[in-house]
Amino acid sequence: MNPAWALLRLASPQLPIGGYSYSQGLEMAVDNGRVHDPDSARQWISDQLLLNLARFEAPLLLAHCEAAAADNWDELLQRCEEHRASRETRELHQESRQMGYSLQQLLNGLPELDPPARAFLAQRPEPHLALGWALAARAWQISPQDALAAWLWSWLENQLAVLMKTLPLGQQAAQRLTSQLLPLLQEAQQHATRITPEHVGSAAFGLSLACMAHERQYSRLFRS
Repeated sequence: MNPAWALLRLASPQLPIGGYSYSQGLEMAVDNGRVHDPDSARQWISDQLLLNLARFEAPLLLAHCEAAAADNWDELLQRCEEHRASRETRELHQESRQMGYSLQQLLNGLPELDPPARAFLAQRPEPHLALGWALAARAWQISPQDALAAWLWSWLENQLAVLMKTLPLGQQAAQRLTSQLLPLLQEAQQHATRITPEHVGSAAFGLSLACMAHERQYSRLFRS
């Protein structure tokens, strides 16, 4: 079977986990005027990619995928605890928990999930997104690096979808932004792969503040 099918399946917006219900603070940045045109949108997304995802979120997700692929369940459990502790706001915690729960329901109904992975998932009362993603990659025989690439692409595609709903940003403008941001996506993946464990970490205060403000935003399209 063509391995591209599994990768496209994991990265597809049709994956029923509700990822497109969240803006990760971007809707608040649009509301307060910090993001107001394609250039400011590119700057916001670039900062999130290189200063947050590449330094912490992506290496942590990759560690989940590597542990799941290697049957290293103790390591995977440790990564799960790190991920849970790193959710700095209620919005980020609920987003990860809700999508993790949706992935759990999906995986439980799929024949591809093997017994060890199924048993590990059953022991997690509130699985988060990174765990579900790693176990889905294991079930569909997607390499950790490809699973990371799919996750980064899904994140970027979601951010662009937010912009098209909250800014006067059309599809052609979104495609131009994609062309500008793809090299940074590649850079983020490479950095996440090279970074050593003692240097993994981020202090995305602006993102945390935007998410907390979004929780209290009067009118919004996306969940908090």
